[in-house]
Amino acid sequence: MTPPHRTAALDALPVREALPALTAALDGHGTAVLCAPPGTGKTTLVPLVLAGLVGGGPRRRVVVAEPRRIAARAAARRMAWLLGGQPGGPVGFTVRGERVVGPDTAVEVVTTGVLLQRLQRDQELSGVDVVVLDECHERHLDADTVAAFLLDVRQTLRPELRLVAASATTDAAGWARLLGGAPVVEAAGVSYPVETVWAPPARPVRPPHGMRVDPAQLAHVASVVRRALAERTGDVLCFLPGVGEIARVAGQLAGVDAEVLQIHGRAPADVQDAALTAAGHRRVVLSTAVAESSLTVPGVRVVVDSGLAREPRVDHARGLGALATVRASRAAGRQRAGRAGREAPGTVYRCWTQAEDGRLPSFPSPEIRIADLTQFALQAACWGDPDATGLALLDPPPAGAMAAAREVLLAVAAVDAAGRPTPRGVRMSRLGLHPRLARALLDGSAALGSRRAAEVVALLSEEPPREYGDDLAAAWRQARRGGDGYAARWRAEVRRLERAAQEPAGSARAPRSGSGADSAAQSRPVGDDGAAGLVAALAFPERVAKARGEGVFLMASGTAAEPGAGSGLRGAPWLAVAVADRAAHAVCARVRLAAVVDEGTARAACGHLLGGGEEVRWEDGAVVARSVERLGAIELTVRPLRDPDPELVRAALLQGLHTEGLGLLHWTRDAVALRARLGFLHRTLGGGWPDVADDAALLERAGDWLEPELSRARRRADLGRIDAGQALTRLLPWATGEAARLDELAPERIEVPSGSRIRVDYSAGQPVLAVKLQELFGLAETPRVAGVAVLVHLLSPAGRPAAVTADLASFWRDGYRAVRAELRGRYPRHPWPQDPAGAVPTRHTNARFKG
Repeated sequence: MTPPHRTAALDALPVREALPALTAALDGHGTAVLCAPPGTGKTTLVPLVLAGLVGGGPRRRVVVAEPRRIAARAAARRMAWLLGGQPGGPVGFTVRGERVVGPDTAVEVVTTGVLLQRLQRDQELSGVDVVVLDECHERHLDADTVAAFLLDVRQTLRPELRLVAASATTDAAGWARLLGGAPVVEAAGVSYPVETVWAPPARPVRPPHGMRVDPAQLAHVASVVRRALAERTGDVLCFLPGVGEIARVAGQLAGVDAEVLQIHGRAPADVQDAALTAAGHRRVVLSTAVAESSLTVPGVRVVVDSGLAREPRVDHARGLGALATVRASRAAGRQRAGRAGREAPGTVYRCWTQAEDGRLPSFPSPEIRIADLTQFALQAACWGDPDATGLALLDPPPAGAMAAAREVLLAVAAVDAAGRPTPRGVRMSRLGLHPRLARALLDGSAALGSRRAAEVVALLSEEPPREYGDDLAAAWRQARRGGDGYAARWRAEVRRLERAAQEPAGSARAPRSGSGADSAAQSRPVGDDGAAGLVAALAFPERVAKARGEGVFLMASGTAAEPGAGSGLRGAPWLAVAVADRAAHAVCARVRLAAVVDEGTARAACGHLLGGGEEVRWEDGAVVARSVERLGAIELTVRPLRDPDPELVRAALLQGLHTEGLGLLHWTRDAVALRARLGFLHRTLGGGWPDVADDAALLERAGDWLEPELSRARRRADLGRIDAGQALTRLLPWATGEAARLDELAPERIEVPSGSRIRVDYSAGQPVLAVKLQELFGLAETPRVAGVAVLVHLLSPAGRPAAVTADLASFWRDGYRAVRAELRGRYPRHPWPQDPAGAVPTRHTNARFKG
């Protein structure tokens, strides 16, 4: 029987008013979307009513899926308390590594990851009557996947299975459509006015990049918390992006007149319970996004919002996936602010300007758009839909991310070439690990034993605290002897993974690279350093890295990586990098966690990346031919090639021409002029006259004009012997007969009245004829080429420009007098007749002309 004071608490929950509509929706449609603000009881009262534990309805078994372990435990404890008991009775919970249920459990709270594993093992979800997907508005990848699988189950296997999508926001249209036009039931929450105080830093702070947050930003958040304590009453809830930032701000709040508590997934259970229980003294609760809607912290009257959040990111080209610190969306800001007005009027201090607020994203990005999809792709393949095209998803997975995921799954032998899961892949999907880590656990167990492999994989599945250092083997030893919260969680995960690794493998077999790792380990004893490196290399083969000097390493993926200054890893010849991130525009990735390995371990663990062959390329201005053995982008052995493949040499020479330009060929003055003439005809007449102005266009047709000389060439010097002018004639339109008109349409020289043959310059847009003025006496019309008037540069007797015209007749009529008046005194020995049209053209002086 529920205690009277807890019955009153149940009766006070606002969601009670929406329960009749929710029950009717499920009875009539089988699915429903429940929109209820935080604190209304959607997570606690609704499952109890649906299970018949409260309200007298029929008994049903209800599974509630929460996105986070901390929220699952808290929800189960709260529901059990409302019924007057503890988890393990009518209400229980299951999270990774912990299961508290009993034979009478009717409501089981699980994480979405646990439910995903359960669905893969039992697609009918036997014995379950109702599933509640809580906090579906957060769009976590596991939650989207679970929803898609459950809809498939309802459609094909169990149409009677009831499904509720519960959201803390009113943006429910998409979920209603996804659930086949499900009714939307709204519950009004009790909310009070919340005053907004804009509290930006006095001086600019660096924007977040990667996982890093400017220390000045955190110092400012701490100062705003102190200000809030001074200006307002009640408890303060401060939102920060992660555990590290919470710890730093907590350190800066030493001495405040309030208890400082921390809420995050790694916090001890007693601390979490203390934060979620009303207290008789003032408190400051520092929390990640988990307190936006998943958890309700009593007594809060003030919210301090850092404006930061964490989202998953992945660089598909380099295999560097990690969480990134980003600006929180406006929707998240509204959720956070609302926590201040749940029990009474409150205040939110926002650590940014009102102008910035309008530029923030409206909603957080769905994880399926931005996260590493390797685990999702394996789950979809094991479900029977490798491309995920048949799954009911609010957003389709990006094609590039899915392609990258399939490459990883193929490399670890989790799927076959058609994308179907192998027996090994099915086993991997049930380990509750990323496929990379699942591969490391299975193959590492074969080489090292299940206990040691599980210990290292547990370190990789939850990154150790920064104080453990960047050496994976040293962190391993620290976890073994540690007495902190991380070490306790690590030991629990080790036990779970060891049991999983010891389960019968059936027909699952390791790939060739796994067998290599096994034989390498069995041939000699492996110490902790070697074991840590082997497991890390098995998990992240693309991040195996070879030293290339000055503390910089080249990873097999092709990315440079560098341990921090002072790290003992900087002097190692090889590393297996477990954790790395790369700031925007940074040249190198920064190594956060790695183990020392040797080349033999690298070869054994990363066998699928081994390759090589003949390489001929243009490098440093020359053709370089060599035989190379590679591990991804890492060169293992190199030797020169004496007789390289001619086709590879030709390609390298073309690469050189692309890199350094056609100037590598032999260009005489006539060749340069021919290229300009052909360019003019292409611009003017088009047709069959080739485009020779652009190097790239010419190189696209290298086979049409540089052969056979190019195929005979072997080195840079041979390119310099190719006569570019002779080669260009091969591009002339010989087939149409137009080539014979080259000298007619674009003559190399034009004969002027003096008898001189003057070269025409075709390099500019309009052909240019530069000639001494006296040589054109008597020429009334401007010469034309291909129908285009040349631009005549009239030169003084000394060869300096005197005038420019495209209309000689006009010049003789209007411009000549001024030129004559200016130059006749300077050049008295040359003819300057008053009537140039009737004068005799000459290239000589007066004396010689008269003589």
